[in-house]
Amino acid sequence: MTRLWLSTLALALMVTSIHAQDVRYSDQPPPPPPGAPGPGPGPDDNAHFGWADVLRADPVQGIVRTSVPQQQCYNQQVVQHDPGNSGVGTVLGAVVGGVLGSTIGKGGGRVAATVGGAVVGGAVGNHVSDQGGDYATTQTNCQQVNTVSDQRRIIGYDVEYRYRGEVYTSRLNYDPGERLRVRVQVQPAD
Repeated sequence: MTRLWLSTLALALMVTSIHAQDVRYSDQPPPPPPGAPGPGPGPDDNAHFGWADVLRADPVQGIVRTSVPQQQCYNQQVVQHDPGNSGVGTVLGAVVGGVLGSTIGKGGGRVAATVGGAVVGGAVGNHVSDQGGDYATTQTNCQQVNTVSDQRRIIGYDVEYRYRGEVYTSRLNYDPGERLRVRVQVQPAD
């Protein structure tokens, strides 16, 4: 990292000491490629632009971490309780008991036998239908989780280029192609 910093510093010092523009290319530069920095300061800052020949542009790979939300579902066994249906069993038992009681009784005892059969039949029907039960069933539960993935991507380019016979290197966030537009600033040496 220190070596790259020193190389960049040396490049900046060399570029600022150049006094003439390369005459091989037009003074009118084309628009910069997508992702390239925009034009620099105005014409009053003792700067001009030139063209450098690109010798190499090596892609720099980096790891990009992404987090993607996903829904995970799983099946779980649960125990359910069926309370039964005591109302229907009571009524049905009372009707069956009343019919049986009326067939047993004779004369005036028939009414008493019918009422007694209905009461006993209702009690038995209530008891039988109240015997609900427990049973096992499967229930699906879902929850949202984040899945993290690492991907290799190009994060820049280490570019080696020649301007007026000197070789320079820079890291750019785009591939410059065959030529690289350079900004040359002239300042007096102390």
